[in-house]
Amino acid sequence: MKAQKRISIRRRRRGFRVHNRVRRDRSGRARLSVFRSNKHIYAQVIDDESGRTVAAASTTEGDGPGGNCEAAKAVGQRVAERAIEAGIKEVAFDRGKFGYHGRVASLADAAREAGLSF
Repeated sequence: MKAQKRISIRRRRRGFRVHNRVRRDRSGRARLSVFRSNKHIYAQVIDDESGRTVAAASTTEGDGPGGNCEAAKAVGQRVAERAIEAGIKEVAFDRGKFGYHGRVASLADAAREAGLSF
């Protein structure tokens, strides 16, 4: 099996594992879901019980660069402020298939500093 295919399969399995763990252990809390592309990072707070997005933020809506840690911090702060305005202070962090490192970790730290608890 080629290395790229092996990496792709491993990422997909990690995504399934993380999503299942977050959905099982969230105990009624909303879910802070993160998606990272090569250029941008997206975050949304999802209420799975009602099936709707409560708050969302991404680097596509702001000025400046979209693919670095500073931009991820800004997104984390923005999504936390919007979630708190909507009345949600506790979330379950769903990093998906992405490792808790770099931009994903920066977004999570900024959301915690802005007042979200997870």
